Amino acid sequence: MSQPARSPRATAASDAPESTAVTRAAAQRLKMRRELAAAAMELFATKGYEGTTVDEIAGAAGVARRTFFRHFRSKEEAIFPDHDDTLVRAEAVLNAAPSHEHPLDTVCRGIKEVMKMYAAKPAVSVARYKLTREVPALREAEIASVARYERLFTRYLLGHFDERDSHVGNDDPLLAEVAASAVVTAHNHVLRRWLRADGKGDVENQLDHAFAIVRETFGTGTGIGTGIGTGRTAGTEPAKSEAPPAASVTADGEVLVAVARTDAPLDEVMRTIQQALKER
Repeated sequence: MSQPARSPRATAASDAPESTAVTRAAAQRLKMRRELAAAAMELFATKGYEGTTVDEIAGAAGVARRTFFRHFRSKEEAIFPDHDDTLVRAEAVLNAAPSHEHPLDTVCRGIKEVMKMYAAKPAVSVARYKLTREVPALREAEIASVARYERLFTRYLLGHFDERDSHVGNDDPLLAEVAASAVVTAHNHVLRRWLRADGKGDVENQLDHAFAIVRETFGTGTGIGTGIGTGRTAGTEPAKSEAPPAASVTADGEVLVAVARTDAPLDEVMRTIQQALKER
């Protein structure tokens, strides 16, 4: 006997608990990551980075060693608990961008999620900054995290270029990478200055000023940035460039020079030449 079809309302109701469970699990995961990070920071500060083991970090957080490795691959990663979550939020900003917004503005909004992460806990962020300056392994882990944001923004900008075709000399991929790097560099410059000031100052205003410089350099108002399309969404067909004429004729004294595409119709080539002769 066939089962009756479930109504959309019933389906939505049954999906709600699952969605809530997923959200709760994500929150618990982030909470544990932050607890492990706090334990690692305290141990690094008291025992030094080299003198601290994974077992000690796990023990200080009240969990087993295997629990630590479910959340972090190494102790270097333990002081950056929020980057995975922040990367997801930044990507969500890109995906939800309104069609009329310039892609560079969208990327600037996306990386603000990173600044929000640091600004949420200034004291922790300042302590982490000082620690990463002292420990090369932590500095390398931080650089790897920054690279993930650059890749995300580069992919997004590439999806919004007015690419007409692929050919040698097409600089769109380079421009996308340079623009994405400029946004990240501007953000990091402001962030480092704010951290060196012990997390004091209007960091949001400073960030907006830095982004204004990036927009001026790469925005649609300059020759450099005219390749970045406004309002393009990934997957949208780029505007077609106007096809070149089948044939053209130039005059040099009493001599006519005709240039034609190899696939140009013969009658069109002849009409072009005849028209040029009439105008002489």
